[in-house]
Amino acid sequence: MSVRESVAARTPVAGSGCHRLTALRDLLIFSFQPDEMRRIGILVAAAADPDLRSRIASVEEGLRQLGWTAGRNVQIDYREAAGTAESSRRYANELVALAPDVLLGSGTVSVEALLQATRSVPIVFVNVADPVGAGFVESLARPGGNATGFMTFEYSVSAKWVELLKQMAPGVTRAAILRDPATTAGVGQFAVIQSAAPSLGIDVSPVDVRDATAIERSVTAFARTSNGGMNRDNKRAVEGACSVDHRTGGPKQTACGVLPSPVRD
Repeated sequence: MSVRESVAARTPVAGSGCHRLTALRDLLIFSFQPDEMRRIGILVAAAADPDLRSRIASVEEGLRQLGWTAGRNVQIDYREAAGTAESSRRYANELVALAPDVLLGSGTVSVEALLQATRSVPIVFVNVADPVGAGFVESLARPGGNATGFMTFEYSVSAKWVELLKQMAPGVTRAAILRDPATTAGVGQFAVIQSAAPSLGIDVSPVDVRDATAIERSVTAFARTSNGGMNRDNKRAVEGACSVDHRTGGPKQTACGVLPSPVRD
């Protein structure tokens, strides 16, 4: 069986979780022997991510424990995009030109760029909110094609965010939800939240992600009224809600989810 066939037939998309090693590990173990020199290309979307270095180190350590040591029997090429489609496409093409045996993409933008660059090199993805809706795989049970990996979480988890908000601040009757309406995840997750909110006595309002200024303006206006809360999960409560471009500092960080005024009963 070829490497591509092993991706399509033997490594199903996980329903939840974002562990970077499991699918990559299984693919390497099944397809290659550690005494062969192989090449892995890794594309991440957030060059400014403060946790990026530690994550890269954990990938290398995990591979080392499995008998794959960088510089000895595996060459690992990294590219860090700026969270934009243009830079992701450029770096994806660079990685594919290096003729890797396997590609690892982190984030929807990165994976989309890798799939545009190749339909033959196996791709393992992580931190993707909706691989089926994005067209990366045919189904969760049988991915097909040359891509497989992990969803960030099931959509049903989105309802829990509103429940937790209500538990932390019982007086909340309104919630602003950061979302990107241009993505399937942004639409799907908001739909789940919108469905769950009435039973909790919460009226939800979407804050569509356009640019940092628009986010800041919407959040500031929302914060002026009482009994309000914001639903977000630091980096990926709603896929794409607070991309690196919107988190470059100052007021723009506040605009990505930290409500500046307390809830008032």
